[in-house]
Amino acid sequence: MSQKNKKKTNSGSVLLSVLLLTAVILCLILSVLLIQTRKNQNRSQIQNIIESESESESITESESESESITESESETLPAGMVSDMTLSFYHVFLHVSDGAVMPVVRMSPDDAVDTSAVWSSSDLNIASVDQDGRIIPVSAGECTINVFSFSNPDVSAQISVKIYPDEEPLPDPQTISCSGSPRDDIQVIGGITYVNGIMIVNKTYPLPESYNPQGMTPETAQAFSELCRTASEEAELYLFSHSDFRSYQTQVYVYNDYANQYGSDSADTFSARAGYSEHQSGLCIDVNWPGDAFNDTPEAVWLEQNCARFGFIIRFPREKEAFTGYKYESWHIRYVGQEIAQEIMQNGLCLEEYLHVDSKYP
Repeated sequence: MSQKNKKKTNSGSVLLSVLLLTAVILCLILSVLLIQTRKNQNRSQIQNIIESESESESITESESESESITESESETLPAGMVSDMTLSFYHVFLHVSDGAVMPVVRMSPDDAVDTSAVWSSSDLNIASVDQDGRIIPVSAGECTINVFSFSNPDVSAQISVKIYPDEEPLPDPQTISCSGSPRDDIQVIGGITYVNGIMIVNKTYPLPESYNPQGMTPETAQAFSELCRTASEEAELYLFSHSDFRSYQTQVYVYNDYANQYGSDSADTFSARAGYSEHQSGLCIDVNWPGDAFNDTPEAVWLEQNCARFGFIIRFPREKEAFTGYKYESWHIRYVGQEIAQEIMQNGLCLEEYLHVDSKYP
C-alpha cells in the first residue's frame, strides 16, 4: 500500500472514531435531559397536587378514589415504578406538647427503584411535618398530612391529625370512631399505637421515650398474681416474674449489651431496640427464666396451656418468627385480656396475625 493510501485510511479511521464518540456523547446528554425532565415533571405534579389540596379542607370520596392507581393502571407502569403505598397508621391524636410521631411508609413493589416520599401539611399552624415524615404538633385543631411517592405522584396517602390542648384529655382508644381512610382501626394516641383499642408494641410500632407506667399496669399485675397462685394450687408449680417492666433507658443498656456481645443482626432476633420493647409497656413478663432452658419444662408447658385463662398470650410463639420478628420465647407472656387471649391462643395465632400488622424495623 502506498504512503498516500495509508494516510487516507488512517484519516478515515480517526474521522469514524470521532463520529462514534460524538454520537455516544449526544446519547448520554439526551438521556440526562430526559431524566431531568421527568424529575421536573414529578416535582411540578406534586406541587400542583399539594397546592390544590391546601385550597380545600376536605377530600371528597371521588377525589380519594382518583388518588389510587387501579390494578389495570398499575400493570402498565414501567418496571421499578412505585405502584402502591401503605402507612403504619392513618389517624393521630396528640397534645400540643407531645413529641413528634412518624409513620412507617412501605411502598410496592419491593424492587421499586425510588421509594423516596414527599410530605406536606394542610395547615402548618396545627401540625408540621419534616422531610422524613415526623409529624410535629403546633397548636390545637385538625389538619391532614399528605405523603406522595416522588417517582409516581399518583400514589399517595393521607393521615388525619387532631391536636388537643394540654389540659384536655386525649380520647380513649376504645371509643374512637374514624372514617375516610384505610385501616380506621389503627390510631396513634399520644404517640402510642392502638389497633382495635389494643396497644401494639413491636418493630414497626414503637413507644415514646417518655412513656413510663412505673411498673406493670394494675390489670397485668393482678392477672399475673392470679396465674401464679393457680399454677401453685393446681399443678404445684412455682411461677414468678424474672423481668417485667423496663424503662426506655434500661432497654438502651440491655439491647446494647447484647449487640456488643452477639452483633446487632443476631441481637435483633431476641432483644428489642429501645423504644420498640414490649417490656416498656408494662404489659409483659418474662416468667422464671428468659432462656431456651425454660422451653418444654413443666412450667413452660403449663404456662402455654393455661395463660389465656388469665388474659395472657405467649407473645412469640413457635414458628411465628416471620410475623413477630423474634424467635420462640416460651417465657415471654403479654396481657391482652381474657377474651382476646383465648381467641388468639385457641386459633394458634400471634398478636401480629390477629391484628393484621407487621413487625419490621423502618
